[in-house]
Amino acid sequence: MKTVVIKGSDLSYAVDTIMRGGVVAVPTETVYGLAANGLDANAVAKIYELKGRPAVKPLSLLVPGLDAAECFCALVPDSARLLAEAFWPGPLTIVLPSSDEVPDIVRAGGDTIGIRCPNHLKTLALLNLLKVPLAAPSANISNRPSPKNVDDVLSYFDGKIDCIIDGGTCTFGTESTLVLLSSEIGYYKVLRQGVLTEEDIMGVLGYS
Repeated sequence: MKTVVIKGSDLSYAVDTIMRGGVVAVPTETVYGLAANGLDANAVAKIYELKGRPAVKPLSLLVPGLDAAECFCALVPDSARLLAEAFWPGPLTIVLPSSDEVPDIVRAGGDTIGIRCPNHLKTLALLNLLKVPLAAPSANISNRPSPKNVDDVLSYFDGKIDCIIDGGTCTFGTESTLVLLSSEIGYYKVLRQGVLTEEDIMGVLGYS
């Protein structure tokens, strides 16, 4: 397999690849992601295999906005809307109760799903063209450094994935902050500290 690097604005090859079950590396403001159709269990399985990722570790979904996120969540509390309005598009993944539409493999058998709207024009354009969410963990081998540019991705997956969308060097180079929310008033839990701090989250939710 030859890994194609897409440098321009024509994303049709990436769209076709994803819709036929392939895997594409996509840029975000945090790190590059290894992306596949998040509603295609077989495509998602390829991500786990490529990364050597344990099956017990769930994936998150990339979406173009809150309206799309609501399709894959059983519940979207007001706290999630506040955080999305404050930080999306951006480096925040919100973990919410999942709808049945999300394949079990994405959730690793759990009942929640992480949702993020990335702040990168090319990946947002791709999401709007696709009309499906992308399962997209970082584009690295598990427990290896996360990729910040195309060369980093190629060092892991050249000849193993269909294509890479070249979006330049990532702005932050570190993962998004992961926040768990529920219907309980005022409840939140930071599962992973990333670009955003807990103080950033608390400020939006009214704790500052």
